[in-house]
Amino acid sequence: MTEADEDAVAIENLVRERRTRLGWSQDELARRAGLSRAGVSAIETGRLVPSTAAALALASAFKCRVEDVFRLRRSGSSEPTWAWPPTRAKCRYWRAEVDGAVRLYPVEATPLGVVPHDGVLIDGTLVEGAAFDPARTLIAASCDPAVGLLASALAETAGVRLIALQRPSRQALALLGAGLVHVAGVHLAHADAPGGNAAVVRELLGQGYRLLRVARWEEGVAAAPRLKLTSVDAAVRSKLRWVGREPGSGARQCLDDLLGEARTPRRTATDHRGVAEAVKSGWGDLGVCLRLVSEEAGLDFLGVREEAYDLCFHGEIVHDPRIEALLDVVRSSGYRRALGELPGYRNADTGEVDSTSRS
Repeated sequence: MTEADEDAVAIENLVRERRTRLGWSQDELARRAGLSRAGVSAIETGRLVPSTAAALALASAFKCRVEDVFRLRRSGSSEPTWAWPPTRAKCRYWRAEVDGAVRLYPVEATPLGVVPHDGVLIDGTLVEGAAFDPARTLIAASCDPAVGLLASALAETAGVRLIALQRPSRQALALLGAGLVHVAGVHLAHADAPGGNAAVVRELLGQGYRLLRVARWEEGVAAAPRLKLTSVDAAVRSKLRWVGREPGSGARQCLDDLLGEARTPRRTATDHRGVAEAVKSGWGDLGVCLRLVSEEAGLDFLGVREEAYDLCFHGEIVHDPRIEALLDVVRSSGYRRALGELPGYRNADTGEVDSTSRS
């Protein structure tokens, strides 16, 4: 390596981020790693490049790999770019490394509630905050109302932050195909349909993708209890008000199968919980959603079909630490048990991987 190359290389570390996440003081970390507090402070601020022994000691204290705490960063790397343009002059954003580039994602409402942001755009200027490591941030486009279980397990076991963008299946796959998200949630096939979701992904995106089975879940009609409906046929024959879903969603596909495309609901919700809340609030009488959210809202539920829900990602990133962590978590006994305890979720084949590549 030439002197110019050495000048272009810097050590980026996540010591402070990991320490504060664990609630440790610098003194506590120094004690656990066998280092001085002054040394820990100097490493955190970048004033000191740690020796191999110090890096190993810190990784051991955090119970992680050295590369999870330290990595090389070249000063000539490209500036982050927006995944899509912000709509306001002042906008909070998240950072994530996707497809080899650091991208900025305008903060939006997520099923996870308020996720801490990495910075704020103010009149065209990026103001960085206590940014999370973009290489440890996983961007998922999904409509799974139980995604919080996955986010919690990823953070606890692997130190991976999950940003869950609320998107219907076809929109999620479009973002995946454009290289703007790591994984896309898809449920566009019946649980036992030939080819399953892999056939749909192959048609939309081509070969080279893999699908991680999360669950089989029950989709059906959520109905106001006052209606006392006893069958799906009775619901379909009724003149009651339906709450719809946007085109491209699995729920819309199910609704079209029930009503036919000629009957279009006057009101549309953007996710499963939105349908349940609309019915609960009296904006509609019926709507298609998952059993989980229907029961959470205290509504009657008439099952229609069982669907396969998968997380799709490109095979080229199967060895990305975030994808490896995702696979480990979904296959873990704790996650599978928690998932199987949810109303309408089945975990018999959770963790299995399918491919869009033809044999």
